[in-house]
Amino acid sequence: MLQSPRARSRTTCVSILASVVITLFIIWTPRANGSLPSSRFWRPATARKPYGHEYHRLASPDEINRVTNDTLGFSKIFVIGLPERTDKRDALTLTSSLTGFSIEFVDGVKGDSVPEKAIPWGQNKDSLPSTYRGSWRSHINVARSIIEQNLESALIMEDDMDWDVRLLPQLEKVAQGTRTLLKSNSSPHSPYGDGWDVLWLGHCGEIFSETLPENEGKPHYPKYVIKDDETVPPIGKVTGLVDFKAYPEFTRWIHTSGAPICTFAYALSYRGAQKVLFDLSVDRLDGHFDNALGTLCRNGASRLGDPTGLNAKCLTVTPPIFFHHRPKGRVDLESDINDVGGDGQLREKGTTENIVWSARNNIRNMLIGAEMESEF
Repeated sequence: MLQSPRARSRTTCVSILASVVITLFIIWTPRANGSLPSSRFWRPATARKPYGHEYHRLASPDEINRVTNDTLGFSKIFVIGLPERTDKRDALTLTSSLTGFSIEFVDGVKGDSVPEKAIPWGQNKDSLPSTYRGSWRSHINVARSIIEQNLESALIMEDDMDWDVRLLPQLEKVAQGTRTLLKSNSSPHSPYGDGWDVLWLGHCGEIFSETLPENEGKPHYPKYVIKDDETVPPIGKVTGLVDFKAYPEFTRWIHTSGAPICTFAYALSYRGAQKVLFDLSVDRLDGHFDNALGTLCRNGASRLGDPTGLNAKCLTVTPPIFFHHRPKGRVDLESDINDVGGDGQLREKGTTENIVWSARNNIRNMLIGAEMESEF
């Protein structure tokens, strides 16, 4: 029997509505293991992605969203690495482009090219081996470039870094935390707030500043707590110097630096670069670059007063949001500073500590639009 135009229209509407309901049911139904599919981050109909240039910024106030621009809210992003390590440059260029930001490579310095007369007071060729001498000079060159180019700030990372696919929404929360701790006004020059010298975003481990011996019994610095953070690994998988089991699972903190280790990824303000250039080169050098930078921040956090008088204002993210990636392939070829051994052993799959949706391990998934794979 023929249907009237109005009846056919009603039937079509019902069919469309049924299709929508079925689609939403499929998208939002939990998997057998109880976890939600990754589409919980991909809003139905809007295809909102948690990464890349298509990421829909959600932070408040709106100007915090400057942290999701092409340089993550800094003036520039510098990546330090030896020019011959084209493998690392290829990987980092591709990964950063897929997750929504641009980088500028800085050629690393080989330690043998640094004459002993150029080594700061407090160190010599015996106390600062060649690879560490080159690392120090490379980082100092970037600090000097920030001053020479009159940059408001710069993010500096090493060329084997990895981060979560959801870096942009992570940084929105980080900025909210740093602005709160710095008590910034509503429109600071930096989206991370004003008055900081060092923002430590990637490290091997960090402690809370109240656990420093010199701060025992002294007032604690405040912390900004991010609860139920899905980008934090579960208890037993997260690594660092904090006793994570003593706190609720999936917690991340923004806090005053205590004594961070490893310069995986950190930002310097213009004023911070000046302090680094003075304290880690012009005046003296107290050891390997990462340890010396950690000491600068530790002195700034001392409740007894900074003996250097620099009073560096350093803030840290714990657990870190950048971490060293161990790529697939020969284990003994991954580092340009340390001898990691391996005796020709092969790693079948790359791995990164503290990163849930590894950007490096999800390159293919981002390229083809597939679900993200978790490290845990």
